[in-house]
Amino acid sequence: MNFQHKELSQGRWKKLSFFEQMANIGSEVERAINWKNKDNEEYSQLAFERALELIDLTIADKKNLKRLREITRVRENLADYFVCGNNYSSSEKNWKNYFYSFAFASKIHT
Repeated sequence: MNFQHKELSQGRWKKLSFFEQMANIGSEVERAINWKNKDNEEYSQLAFERALELIDLTIADKKNLKRLREITRVRENLADYFVCGNNYSSSEKNWKNYFYSFAFASKIHT
């Protein structure tokens, strides 16, 4: 697999707390949304792919086993939002609010 986050994929990601992992995923999701709003589908797609890569690294992190249901549901809903017609009716505001809580929690727990 060709990782865009090479350093993170080589073990650094697992050193981050779950909150930090999710906050970083949220940063990529926000970039994807911002590029989508600017009608730059190419950059939006790249940011979305980076978010998926980080989600997959989070799924692979053994400390997150109890959270797999939530993480995989987030992955499914993001895919729906960005490429599958948004059948779940997600919104930009929903995504920003969801990931903002992890950014806030990561600041508190560091």
